[in-house]
Amino acid sequence: MDLDVACHLNVVVPDLAGASSDGVLDALARAGYRRVVLPPFDPSAEDLPRLRALFADHGLVPIPIAGQWPGADVSSPDASEAAAGEAALRSMVDATAALGGDQLNGVPYASFGAAGPSSREAFERAARAVGRVADHAHDRGVTMTFEVLNRYETPVLNTAAQAMAFVESSGSEHLRIHLDAYHMAVEEADPSEAIRLALPRLAFLELGQSGRGPLSRGSVDVASLVRQALDDGYTGRWGVEAFSRSVLAEPVADMLSIWRGTYDDGIALADDAMRVIRSGWSSSAPGRRAHRLARTE
Repeated sequence: MDLDVACHLNVVVPDLAGASSDGVLDALARAGYRRVVLPPFDPSAEDLPRLRALFADHGLVPIPIAGQWPGADVSSPDASEAAAGEAALRSMVDATAALGGDQLNGVPYASFGAAGPSSREAFERAARAVGRVADHAHDRGVTMTFEVLNRYETPVLNTAAQAMAFVESSGSEHLRIHLDAYHMAVEEADPSEAIRLALPRLAFLELGQSGRGPLSRGSVDVASLVRQALDDGYTGRWGVEAFSRSVLAEPVADMLSIWRGTYDDGIALADDAMRVIRSGWSSSAPGRRAHRLARTE
């Protein structure tokens, strides 16, 4: 299976320090993952050369994530707060390059959370700022994506159609979209149609189950979603995300509303996720073609 798949580090360990735990990165590499999505971190507080060497030694490439918060928010009408938000995003772009990564994920358009509806003016401010950062990222060899979340996590971007409008408003040729099956299950009438709509700018398709647990158990037919996306021509990167209160640090679990242990063994979940993805790939047109070619060699 020639798919470029990343596993969120919080599937298996509670924080970035856990990446050094014995066997964690080796197990992800053995399972077939090529990349790891990192939890949020302060780039000024981390030894970036050490982390770069750690991931490289295990054959994995890190994908950091960027966010915003009160006082540093590109959607804010306050010029100093918006400028601080843009500076924070640029700092994460530079950290991504320092880590040897070529992709930056995250929610760069507003603070996490849904306290009330967002305005068109905030949408436009955020889009222009994120577009500028995406162009800066491109100059550093980094592709910047933004994740579309459900209504309970942001009022700004909930659908693929809104994501395409955000890209258009950004003015950037380099900004890319990150869709997540978990969020699409809440917001999209047809997740596969949402993927087709975003396809021209889609660079990261994350696979998450309805209950935030194993991909093989839940209301989302992940294997079918994978198959359909491949049949529709998706060639970008993939992600696996799951959260359990038995793995996450308590403040993070609270922020994400993870109130129960959805699983206990993150490595087993990561292995299970790859089986589900392989099942979808095997039934897709590209997968069947690869099987035919393999038999003739």
